[in-house]
Amino acid sequence: MSSLQISLAIIGGLVLAGVVAYNAWVTRQSAPRTSLRDPRRDDGLPSLADEPLLDEGGAAAGATDVAERRIEPVFGDPSPAAPAASDAADESPDPVLAAVPDAAAEGRPQPSPGSPAAAGAVQAPRTAVQVTLQQVVHPPEKRAALDALIDVIAPLQLEGPVSGEALLAAMPATRRVGSKPFAVEGIREDGDEWEAPRPGQRYRALQAGVQLANRSGALNDIEFSEFVVKAQAYADAVGAAPDFPEMRAEVARARELDAFASAHDAQLGFTLRARRVAWSPGYVAQEAAALGFVPGALPGRMVVPGGHGGQAPLLSLSFDPQAAMADDPEQSALRELSLLLEVTHVPRSEQPFARMRHAAAALAEAMDGVVTDDAGQILSEAAMDRIGADLETLYDALDSRDLSAGSPQARRLFS
Repeated sequence: MSSLQISLAIIGGLVLAGVVAYNAWVTRQSAPRTSLRDPRRDDGLPSLADEPLLDEGGAAAGATDVAERRIEPVFGDPSPAAPAASDAADESPDPVLAAVPDAAAEGRPQPSPGSPAAAGAVQAPRTAVQVTLQQVVHPPEKRAALDALIDVIAPLQLEGPVSGEALLAAMPATRRVGSKPFAVEGIREDGDEWEAPRPGQRYRALQAGVQLANRSGALNDIEFSEFVVKAQAYADAVGAAPDFPEMRAEVARARELDAFASAHDAQLGFTLRARRVAWSPGYVAQEAAALGFVPGALPGRMVVPGGHGGQAPLLSLSFDPQAAMADDPEQSALRELSLLLEVTHVPRSEQPFARMRHAAAALAEAMDGVVTDDAGQILSEAAMDRIGADLETLYDALDSRDLSAGSPQARRLFS
């Protein structure tokens, strides 16, 4: 074999080896990142539990612990029953509950009249103040399910005390009037608070009600008439005399409430997009768990539990459910995630926007991604500040109508 042939053979081998190496490199680059590290982040990267929350001025804030559950807003007091395992948080620290300054303790800049309307919340803090669990978490407030602020209420005059069993047996098959919830409440002989009828109790007063408005729209004439028919049938079954309010006035009140709710409903969403390498569902779950997220009820959904019983999740993180249910999720590639805040469902005191903003930044840094809006535009710090200012105005408007964000009334109205 001549030297020329040997040279050509060597060159061919080198070219073949280069092609194989290049293909292996491309394959590796296109493969999604997988969860190879321990969820406690022992790889040396800072987590929200170790790294202080930075505000606009670079000040650090501490962290506090909270673990609670997710319960959908319903008529009546929050149930004390244990939550489903998929939405319950264990007694582990919630690193996303980073301490932020009390917004009322310092003067915040008011939004300018020309600032764009956006769904955001608390403006980023400028000083660091330690926040304790007692400052953030409050015991759930007990409220009657029916509230004259957002319900049509019809008293049902009883001839005498009626057992809870009789009241429950007479309940209609469906607890809805059109698209609005229908409810019945009573006052026990030995009590003075309205509650849903329970067996083993006797009730001396009764009332029925229907919600004036929700995200399906305002109560209309047909729905009011259906409410009258359903409440009258129930009253006849338990031996009560109903006293219905005037229909036109209630329907007009429903339209006014619906107009206010439509103008102040807010759901804030960030999109987290991968810069280069895609992520696997396991990798996403690992990074999100380090920030206090727990698995939600649906595939491809994780939540930060609320600060007290009956509260909706503070934040939710969602991605393609098909990828989460794949036979081999580690081989599924995700290139974007959605971070959502139901502004009207989370109390202002929880500082939800500051926590959402911090969680988005921490995920983007840890996963090599960028935070964008729905149109794919990268959100700058200035845009984040405008969102926070706009939501301060939104919170003030809700407070002025006694529909504070996170209250039972607000959660029912914006549902």
